[in-house]
Amino acid sequence: MGDLAAPALFAVLLWWAATGLVLVLQHRPRQHHARLILAASIGLAGAFWAIRASAGDPSEAGAYLGFTAAVAVWGWQEMSYYMGFVSGPRPAACAPSLRGLDRFFAALATSLWHEFAILAGGLAILCLTWGQENRVALWTYALLTLMNASARLNLFLGVRNLHAEFLPAHLGYLACYLSRRPMNPLFPVSVTVGTAATVLLVRGAIAPEMTAGTATSLTLLATLCALATLEHWFLMLPLPSAALWSWGLPGRSAPVAADASEGGSTPHD
Repeated sequence: MGDLAAPALFAVLLWWAATGLVLVLQHRPRQHHARLILAASIGLAGAFWAIRASAGDPSEAGAYLGFTAAVAVWGWQEMSYYMGFVSGPRPAACAPSLRGLDRFFAALATSLWHEFAILAGGLAILCLTWGQENRVALWTYALLTLMNASARLNLFLGVRNLHAEFLPAHLGYLACYLSRRPMNPLFPVSVTVGTAATVLLVRGAIAPEMTAGTATSLTLLATLCALATLEHWFLMLPLPSAALWSWGLPGRSAPVAADASEGGSTPHD
């Protein structure tokens, strides 16, 4: 068990630092965004190279490299969206009269190209790791994709804590797709599945027959899954979770979201 503490701590620190870095960069003045996304795109190319290089390495080092590179690819996806470079065909606020599926499709239109970019990134990683021994990058990216989609669907259905202060000023229009609700039917399913997946990954990591590289990969994935599940709880529990990344947030008011009790909207990303 002691051997698994290092990859678990690494995953926690990478999750915290990467999230904060994306927040810092997306809140930079708009005139800096083109240079930032160019630098990030160079890093994206390096991440894909690292995924390919680590795919044939089933050692602990290969696990760390593949995991980190997949997180870097995901970071580019987040930056490109929140900086407004890869968004959707309708990056605008919703009409107050929209309800139900109409509102959902309007919300989806704000990020449709982003969804396609996520899919393209996953397909690229699948190709780079196809038939290789080390596929931790693929599973990391898949986990991030699924848990992100779950969180966004929970936001669509309504949560207690919107964390709208995470949105940069130029994306303030997205707040109209957010609404507050004490609970939604998907949330218990999301946290239950996330918890079950974490337990299964931990059980795999501590199995005596696992090699050191596989155990490290499973520990990294288990920790990331646990953190993603924790982020779901942050949407509901009355905790000042945004304080974890206060260093990455500017001192400004969060965009105003609708309240479900006032006939509010259904949110999206």
